[in-house]
Amino acid sequence: MDQEVLHTIQVLEDTKRGLVEGDSLKLKELSNETLHAACGIQDAGSLTIAVLVYALSKIIERKDGVKVRDWDLFVKKFNSFLDLAVKALKESKMDRMEDYIMMARKSLTGLGSIKHYVQEVLKKASINKASKIYEHGISLGHTADLLGLTQWELAEYTSQSNAAENEQSITVDVKKRAKMALEFFS
Repeated sequence: MDQEVLHTIQVLEDTKRGLVEGDSLKLKELSNETLHAACGIQDAGSLTIAVLVYALSKIIERKDGVKVRDWDLFVKKFNSFLDLAVKALKESKMDRMEDYIMMARKSLTGLGSIKHYVQEVLKKASINKASKIYEHGISLGHTADLLGLTQWELAEYTSQSNAAENEQSITVDVKKRAKMALEFFS
């Protein structure tokens, strides 16, 4: 097995553990790690995993607030799809692996009591991860295609992010800072 496959297997196994433990921080880290690795190979399956794992982290963060019914049953079902995806990877059946990942995603979007919330989280997660891919130098069009977004959605988000970064990087000249400090302490 090549390194990418072994890495994906490890991510899926760690995702299962993070989900059972309710460890949103671990899931965010896994998502970022997967995204970084996926940028090199521009693999839609890995990007889907990164988005899915990030969305899970966000749902776990707010799980108590959004009152997820049958959470334990969902975790068991979701993790069974990840088990099948790992098995498919070990058998070098990439198409089957991607099918199981999509089934896991559908089980997430099927959480009846919070269905609309989950869809919104997945959409925001896709846009967030897409902007990170774009920052790695992948074209806007290709990034949007990989994650099923429109170029417009992605361009709008990245322009907002860049505007915020640019505002933060503007410095005030020395005289103005001194004046502000004097006003603050007087």
